[in-house]
Amino acid sequence: MHVIFVCTGNICRSPMAERVARHRAAAEGLDVEFTSAGVSDEEWRNPIDPRAQRVLRRAGYDASNHTAHRITDAEVASADLLVALDNGHLSRLRRLYPDADVRLLTSFDPSVPAGTGVVDPWYGDDAGFDDTLEVVESAMPGLFEHLRARGSAGASQR
Repeated sequence: MHVIFVCTGNICRSPMAERVARHRAAAEGLDVEFTSAGVSDEEWRNPIDPRAQRVLRRAGYDASNHTAHRITDAEVASADLLVALDNGHLSRLRRLYPDADVRLLTSFDPSVPAGTGVVDPWYGDDAGFDDTLEVVESAMPGLFEHLRARGSAGASQR
């Protein structure tokens, strides 16, 4: 199974979600490949935002070896699930890829009101990145439950 997290430039929210998902899936023994991409190429080839890196590392997640890029048709064709980080990404992905399974990340967290996206922390300080991490982490149990229910999550991490 392949899951792609998608945000705007692929330097904040989507790589944070990717790193959290990879770490937690490995800990739970899920056989799922997690990647991330952006809907824009404005941050093409940039690393994870330094503020996101600090927040990820402080929480025990890997923040290395990331290169931002815009999602490609080939990636979408290889994916089982696209996870949008906000409603703008969700709408754009559904318009561009009407046959793809596209969900909003927060839809996997029953405590979050329906249709609520993950606020872009890029415009603020480190505290916004802490908030993003909290929202991402809170959605992981529901996402993993969804993946298990699909019957494609096996016993070992790729």
